[in-house]
Amino acid sequence: MEKVFASDFDGTLYFYQAEVKLPPESVHMIRRYQEAGNLFGLCTGRQMGGLTPFITGHVVPDFYITSSGANILDRDLNPILRCGVDRQAADAIVREVNPENYKITLDIEGCICVFAEMDYPGEYKVITSVDTAPKGLIHQVSIHTEGPAQSAELTRHINRLYGEYVDAFQNVAEVDIAPKGCSKGKGVEILRNHLCQSFGECRLYGIGDSMNDLPLIEAADISYTFPYAPEEVRKKATKVVKNICEALEDSMKE
Repeated sequence: MEKVFASDFDGTLYFYQAEVKLPPESVHMIRRYQEAGNLFGLCTGRQMGGLTPFITGHVVPDFYITSSGANILDRDLNPILRCGVDRQAADAIVREVNPENYKITLDIEGCICVFAEMDYPGEYKVITSVDTAPKGLIHQVSIHTEGPAQSAELTRHINRLYGEYVDAFQNVAEVDIAPKGCSKGKGVEILRNHLCQSFGECRLYGIGDSMNDLPLIEAADISYTFPYAPEEVRKKATKVVKNICEALEDSMKE
């Protein structure tokens, strides 16, 4: 049976505000896991353009579930699934939230589109509206808030007003707005079905630290989270671990 490990990125594998953002011991353990014949990939609210600058030369995922399941790619970046937010709905959300009040990011075909210049090591495009954004699928709209309380309220607000078109997820201080029916959980289900065509039966492991990881944790056969995760996430996870290395070790022993 093929072991497939789907990992959240921020707060699980990558720690943006820490001095050591991508711990070398995690990178080493991921390589060990893959060398043992297992599959490791990312399951994140980030877009592809938000991953490449930080993992290149360190981690080579066997799959990418990005933008909360709206853009799923294999190891060679071939598409497995691509979904988009309705452009009129995206435009309405952006206008209501207002880029003057919040930092808003659009994932368009894996590229980062923002409404103001920012300090970022990768490529991005500055736009003035959804109408001026590049053509292509809007995989996700992300909104940065002041903190978890504000992001929780804004998540509820978006789902209440636009739930016919999108699914919004709280990601600590971010609100990730995906096409209706997309989530990290749906993403790993689609990945499992795709991989089973090649490998037969798969055993799925998932790890995450935030509320937007709940669908992933619930969809995994065995799931992991951390002591610092919200209580609801800890209750749903199979096991609470110190770090991703401990989770990968546990998966290998199963």
